Amino acid sequence: MSGFFAWVAVSGIVQGLIMGLTFAYLTTVLVLNAVARTETKTVNGWSSIRKAGHPDNGLLVRAALQKALPVVNVFEEAAYWTATSDDAGKRLSGQHTYRLHFSAGQLPPNDAFWSLTATDTIGYLVNTPTGLASVDSHSGLVTNADGSVDILLQPNQPSGAAQNWVATPPGRFKLMLRAYLPGAAIVDGRYEVPPVLQVQS
Repeated sequence: MSGFFAWVAVSGIVQGLIMGLTFAYLTTVLVLNAVARTETKTVNGWSSIRKAGHPDNGLLVRAALQKALPVVNVFEEAAYWTATSDDAGKRLSGQHTYRLHFSAGQLPPNDAFWSLTATDTIGYLVNTPTGLASVDSHSGLVTNADGSVDILLQPNQPSGAAQNWVATPPGRFKLMLRAYLPGAAIVDGRYEVPPVLQVQS
């Protein structure tokens, strides 16, 4: 029996199996990523997957969306958007300051709450020594004279209202906006998240 295993080890079968399994895995990843991209809608630099969690998704779509957004609610219960670049298409970086401007009455409509969080590029929350990496509908955001709301995204606390500030991590980062029990304008696609604008110093 030991001779058989020795023959298998030098025959190329093991190497062939390893190469075949590796190729199959990489192919699967590429296919799932491609399917997820076809189901992703991007507006103003914010991407969302509206079909995530739907029970009528086919097996391939379900697998692809589970890989992209694991353990996620259906969009009608919790809407998720992510952004990795500003309005000019440049990757978000903690070396810059950004502004997210919501016109009057245009904060994410919901029947529960919404939140905006800065994470690392994978999606993990990063502890920042300077301040909180998120704001939400309970943060007491200060409105402008016209009723609009500006949220600043930068590493250090601004001179203005601190409650309107999201502390960003160093290096590249990602933004995630979530609305729980989203309003009708979100569910039917009328609502659009405003673009992330880089503040020129």
